[in-house]
Amino acid sequence: MKFLTLCVGLFVPVAAFSQSPAYVGSDQCADCHKDEAAAWSNSHHALAWTEVKDGAVVADFDGTRFDHDGMSVEFTDTEDALSAKVTEKDGVTTEYGVHSVVGIEPLQQYLFETEPGRLQSFDVVWDTENKQWFHLYPDQDLPPDDGLHWTGPYKNWNARCAECHATGFEKQYNAETRTYDSIQAEIGVGCESCHGPGSAHIEWVGGQSLPQGLGDTGFLMDWGKGQTEAEIQQCAGCHSRREAHGDGNPLPGTPYHDAYNLAVLRPGLYHPDGQISDEVYVYGSFLQSKMYDRGVGCMDCHEPHSASLRADGNGVCTQCHSPAANPKFPTLAAKEYDVPEHHNHPENSEGAQCKSCHMIERVYMGVDGRRDHSFRVPRPDLGLGQDACTDCHSDQDQTWAAQQIEGWFPDSAHREPHFGSAFQAATLGRADGPDELLDIATDPNQPGIVRATAAYLLQPYGSADVAARTAELLADEDALVRATAAPLQRQASLPDQIQRLEPLLSDPLRNVRISAAKEFLNIPPQALTAEQQQLSGQGMSEWQSAISNRLDFPETHLVLGGMALTFRNAPAAERAFQEVVTLDPQRAEAWPMLVQLAQINRGPQAARDVLEQGLEIIPEDPNLLQLKQQLGR
Repeated sequence: MKFLTLCVGLFVPVAAFSQSPAYVGSDQCADCHKDEAAAWSNSHHALAWTEVKDGAVVADFDGTRFDHDGMSVEFTDTEDALSAKVTEKDGVTTEYGVHSVVGIEPLQQYLFETEPGRLQSFDVVWDTENKQWFHLYPDQDLPPDDGLHWTGPYKNWNARCAECHATGFEKQYNAETRTYDSIQAEIGVGCESCHGPGSAHIEWVGGQSLPQGLGDTGFLMDWGKGQTEAEIQQCAGCHSRREAHGDGNPLPGTPYHDAYNLAVLRPGLYHPDGQISDEVYVYGSFLQSKMYDRGVGCMDCHEPHSASLRADGNGVCTQCHSPAANPKFPTLAAKEYDVPEHHNHPENSEGAQCKSCHMIERVYMGVDGRRDHSFRVPRPDLGLGQDACTDCHSDQDQTWAAQQIEGWFPDSAHREPHFGSAFQAATLGRADGPDELLDIATDPNQPGIVRATAAYLLQPYGSADVAARTAELLADEDALVRATAAPLQRQASLPDQIQRLEPLLSDPLRNVRISAAKEFLNIPPQALTAEQQQLSGQGMSEWQSAISNRLDFPETHLVLGGMALTFRNAPAAERAFQEVVTLDPQRAEAWPMLVQLAQINRGPQAARDVLEQGLEIIPEDPNLLQLKQQLGR
């Protein structure tokens, strides 16, 4: 564990305010802010995580039973305590008390404390509409030793979920003992999740002066007119698919790219044209939209305290998309949209709803429909596999849908070439070189997340020419573009790499600095000046600090193993890959590395022993079977 201990020790403290305010709890806000507190109290934010005694439980625990794929659960309510007796596929029965409750609709999930401090989210959940138990992953064969089983690391509440369901959360994972000592100021998304710790505000109300670094009313972040981008980034901290750099909630007002690494539109998460595929939580979609580009923010459509839409049905859209338009957005055409001449469907029908055509819906967690927030015009003519038209008209194909739209809008400007065609060609290995991706990456008219994705997809085409043609991206105004463009300099000459990447080591945003520091791993220290070595060391420390906050993720140890190999530290690499399979025995990519490292570090017999362990868990893995032939086992 020495290599891990090294990473844990390299923590870089965040600059603190001269007198940091403290969390006081949402109850302290309600006396003065009665209307806001009333709207919030029944919201999905307030009920994101509650205690059993709070009375939010809606499931039937009155002796009900659920069976699925060799496992069974009996739910009971005795003496005001809820419990679940779980019999796993291996026949082992364990009774768990319900620790706490997640969500309120369309499903409700329950947490069990499987070890002191360790909370796991149970896969059998309650459908609040149909009033029945169901399994979140009915098609997966998940024995208890599988990492994706509900007791495994990917369903661990402390690591994967709590940060966005609590206020002032700190994970506090101990990598040596593999235990949690997590704390939070409040379960549920409380007032201070968005406004920041409130003690200074209360003191200000009482007439005390404010410490330096706080807003006019004693908060770390001001909400209101002129704060649209800051507000979007605050919401995005939870409403995005991202990798967190910290150990819990960043303080409200922290720039998004200081706290997170946002996922680009990569395969598996998004379709080639940027539409949602996996659950990506809105932000990456919204960044693609013309609405974001024109200054629309979350609060223009969503009421912040109740978290509800500001109007029903098409009303939320026609508050701007109408003959009256909205003076806040002067580029918007003032005309009728909510009429058959535009939507070409019967009035008040499902097809006449703006969201049906411009916000496709996908269902996650079995029953939870989520809308795509890229607000795109349907493009069945692209033939990229999904579109709003054939979502509803499932008996028709995209050729039919494209013809319908062309008939309705013969002179539309929305049928120009689309980045999705180039992205699909690149991901399928059919691209005729890097030129299309280069054009997209360097096109200032494309959204930043699209240009960043083009840079990401350019990595297999790395060359000195690609490095030169994308060097301008390192100074792009979009932080995601800067961070994603850094790896494209790997094939540049050593002097060019250093010259181009050095400014990123002093970037104002941590995610960019980390991305640049990773590239300096492969640059010989003797090629750097003393100042450059210091800057790259600082960036590396920030990366290692971020890694130290994710040591309960099996995938983190894959990264640590790769880093150790870069430094030719075979013992550290073996420890890292061993931690991968300890946390998730089914991580097939780790076992062959572990076998080979065991041979390097401890000899052929050690390699055979590790190989035998791996084959017991994943007996059909082709890489392990090949190693078995090579080792003569």
